[in-house]
This record gives sequence, structure tokens and C-alpha cells, in this order.
Amino acid sequence: MRELFLDALADSVEMIPFLLVIYFLVELFERRFGATIEGSLQRTAKAGPALGAAFGCVPQCGFSVVASALYARRLITKGTLLAVFLATSDEAIPVILAQPDKAKLVTNILATKLIIGLVSGYAIDLVIGMLSRGKPKRGHQVPVHDLHEAGCCKHDLAGRIGKWQWLKHPLIHTAKIFFFIMAVTLAINGLILFVGEKNIGQVLLKQSLFQPFLAALIGLIPNCAASVAITELFLKGGLSYGSAIAGLCSSAGLGILVLLKENYDIRDTIRVLLLLVGISTVAGTLIHVLYG
Repeated sequence: MRELFLDALADSVEMIPFLLVIYFLVELFERRFGATIEGSLQRTAKAGPALGAAFGCVPQCGFSVVASALYARRLITKGTLLAVFLATSDEAIPVILAQPDKAKLVTNILATKLIIGLVSGYAIDLVIGMLSRGKPKRGHQVPVHDLHEAGCCKHDLAGRIGKWQWLKHPLIHTAKIFFFIMAVTLAINGLILFVGEKNIGQVLLKQSLFQPFLAALIGLIPNCAASVAITELFLKGGLSYGSAIAGLCSSAGLGILVLLKENYDIRDTIRVLLLLVGISTVAGTLIHVLYG
């Protein structure tokens, strides 16, 4: 047990410098460009899914939170919301980049999620547009005030800050992810040790078509822990690429919590979540069958 702990600690400590740099850049990006991105999503309805999918690729869940708040006020379409959700990378990209030998996977994952978000977003808006022709429009719009002032972990982004505060959130975020990665790594290493590498695929349903669906359900958990666990399992060989994509596509982070809290129509929220899981599962299954 001591060796398992030390191995997990060693693997996790190596990630700290990479995570800290990445989260500092995310903090800078949120503070400098958060309001610009929010305004762009509101002003360009037709380009919404494309912009949403592009912004969702930024490695944090802040844009899924903004998208949920905008959608709750019907300032963006359902297709745009789902494009953001499906493309949202949350913690996956920082976790992968923290292992330089795996960094080449980032481009494939981002490109795959971008395409899924883009195609699905426009398809959903097209279908909804066809079904709603001739029907009276119903809206529930209220002013949006300073949505960009809440960061990816609900920390305040408004106003000027001191030098120490530029590091405060990246340090806190790095610490949280470090401890979770260590816990997941310890659990995975223990599983491999006690079950055996030859049997690990069977335990995790590696060859099963149910794996993308199970991964999508795990990704639906509104916490960065879900995407970290999915990414770590994928990097350890416990999940196929298709299953990892399914889990990461449904992993919209805190955006799901905001949607559950802010959307006035609970049935609409349920439809959004069903679409999210369904699209993630179908896309992941297709990739799982075709490419593994």
C-alpha cells in the first residue's frame, strides 16, 4: 500500500508545474476576454453554435456556466448551449498537458469535440426551427448583468486585483486538481495491482458497447472530478478513445448546475440533459466501433 501511495504521489507531483501555468493562463484569459466572449455569444445568433463550440474548447468550465446563464434567459439557442456543453473541455486538457508525452492527444480530442459540438448544435437548431414554424414564440428574457464576473469556480472576476490575487485562484485550482488526480491515480493503480492488467479491460467493460454510455453518465456529474477521472482512466488504458470522448462530451462541469438552478422550465432542462447524454453516447459509440 505504501508503494502504491508513493507511486501515485510521484506521478501527481510531476503535474504541478504544468497545472499551475495552465490555470494561470486560464485566469488571465477569463479576466481579459470573458466579457468579450459573452457579448459575442449574445450578438451572433446564427453563428452561435460555431462560437459556442469554439469557446467550449478553452480548458475550463467557465464558458459552460456563462452559456447556461444566457440560455436560462433565452439569449442563446438550445443548439448553442449544447455546442458549448459538448465541446467543453473542463479539466481534461490541463490533465493531459500535465503529461508531456501525452500532449499530442490534445489536438485529437479538441478537434473531435469541436466537430461534435458544431454539427450537433446546428442540427438541433435546424430541427427546432422546422418544428416551431407557425407556432407563436414564447420567451423568458431578463437582463443579464455581469455574467462574466463569475469565474469557472464562481470566484469574482470583477475589478482590479493585486499581484497575489493573480496567483490565488490558479494555486487553489491546482491544489484541488492535484489531490483529486492523486486519489484517482491511487485508485487506478490499486485496481490494476489487485485485478491484474489482463483483466482490467473486462472490469471496465473495455470491449463492451455499453462503455460509452457509462462514460457519458459519469461525465454528467456536475463536477470537474468527473472529467479528471475519465481522462485519467483513458490515459491509463481503462477507457477506449470513443468512451473517453463520450464522457468528456457530456462533462459540462458547473454549467449543468447553473442550468438546473436558473432554467425556469425543468422539463426543458431535462430535455437538454437527455440530448447531451444521447449525443455523447451516440458519438462515442460510433468512434468506439470504428476506431476503438
